Amino acid sequence: MKPNTTLNPLRDIGTLLVMVALSVIGAIIGVQLITTLGVTPNTSIIGALLAMLLARLPLQIFQRYRSVHTQNLAQTVISSATFGAANSLLMPIAVPYVMGQPQLILPMFCGVAAAMLLDAYLLYRLFDTKVFPAANAWPPGVAAAEAIKAGDRGGKQAWLLVVGVAIGIAGSMLKIPMAAFGTAFIGNIWALGMFGVGLLLRAYAEPMAGVDINALYIPHGVMVGAGLVALIQVVQVIRNKRLDLGTSHTQPDSEVRKALGLGAVGYVTIAALLALAGGLYSEMSLTMLALFVIYAAFAAFVHELIVGIAAMHSGWFPAFAVALITLIIGILIGFPPLALCILTGFTAATGPAFADMGFDLKAGFILRGHGKDLQQELLGRRIQLGAALIAFVVAIPVVYFSYSSYFLQDLVPPVARVYAKTIEAGAQPGIAWSLLIWAIPGAIVQLVGGPKRQLGVLLATGLLINNVLAGWAVIVGIALRILIIKRWGDKGRTPMEIMAAGFIAGDALYSFFNSLFASKGK
Repeated sequence: MKPNTTLNPLRDIGTLLVMVALSVIGAIIGVQLITTLGVTPNTSIIGALLAMLLARLPLQIFQRYRSVHTQNLAQTVISSATFGAANSLLMPIAVPYVMGQPQLILPMFCGVAAAMLLDAYLLYRLFDTKVFPAANAWPPGVAAAEAIKAGDRGGKQAWLLVVGVAIGIAGSMLKIPMAAFGTAFIGNIWALGMFGVGLLLRAYAEPMAGVDINALYIPHGVMVGAGLVALIQVVQVIRNKRLDLGTSHTQPDSEVRKALGLGAVGYVTIAALLALAGGLYSEMSLTMLALFVIYAAFAAFVHELIVGIAAMHSGWFPAFAVALITLIIGILIGFPPLALCILTGFTAATGPAFADMGFDLKAGFILRGHGKDLQQELLGRRIQLGAALIAFVVAIPVVYFSYSSYFLQDLVPPVARVYAKTIEAGAQPGIAWSLLIWAIPGAIVQLVGGPKRQLGVLLATGLLINNVLAGWAVIVGIALRILIIKRWGDKGRTPMEIMAAGFIAGDALYSFFNSLFASKGK
């Protein structure tokens, strides 16, 4: 079903009110779960299912929700509100609260709200360019789209998806990371293989070799090296007009330069205003202040790109871990605690909205026919951006009017305490050397893999995550994928990918409701 070019669903007052209501629900869910459990579940599937349920109600007013594109908007707003409220708004302002700097909360809130909106807009501009191709995996987006398509079409594919969802839920109940397993059937095998290797190295380095790679800051060093090379590769991709990453795109090459230029100006402006509002001029020399603004903008920019690349290939985005790396480098540069507090909140706010917007646009891209009708695709993408911005704007007052009650109950995102303790501890002996040494293999792996496979970034992502079962799930999934393609060829590809989408959707459903019930029990 194609979107109607003459009708924007958001112009319908009934649809708009439902989207606002879903945004409020998503924001409340995000704030509740990140403060009680420290996690933010993917709520895209929940939004899609709610829209499907509304479509089944026997009233004329709900018939509009039978459109897969309206259902796509529903999953877009609820997931945008969840990640925006939790990761981009509440978590950053918790850092100054934990550090005993309440005067920074309001300036920080204004700064990260602006960064969140810019973050989502930049992904909209960069989606389906040669830097962030729509053809790449974006696994949660595939899962949401397949769920919506199955509900619309029914038939054999619907049953395959239902079976996949059931297996995903059952596996999750047995503590098997089914999202990682499903992603192995969808994403780039090389990138996911390196992701799996990273997960297993992190898990087995200490029990088998007696080396705690996290305590030695090995994953952080690998990410520094891989991230810097990835940034250089992005620049090369932009400058090399002949570079072909194997697919056509709906956005011209010039759009990448314009979007990144806008991002650079935007982040420098936000960083400067945060430094001014935070009173850093009273603690730093003019030279150090200028260095802080440049570094904060650069760190936010790199954080966004790395998180986006990891999310695009694996469905996982190590936003908190990468923000910790930028914080450690800031400590080594010698910024004072007040500046480090602002730096951490600002950089942590960029990335989650960027990655989540990519998932949502990927779902819409599939539902609109993979960009075959360019006019329809670009229109649908603009409508999705409008829906996401509504969700983010709604999330802002929800967080603003609720954060104090959570903080007064000592309900603070756990990662904010990690950042605060890191700032208080300061530079530890050997960190700079470890980052420098391990940046070298990270850079080499990223260089060898090239801009399409992103091996270094995915290896570092795996090293930063302590989840041995996810590592085995990825490796086993890749092995099964190779066997299926070898046995059935392209005939086995579609059923395999539908089942995989079901695994991811089932994992998301179980994680959501399990987290919700767990938070109520606290």
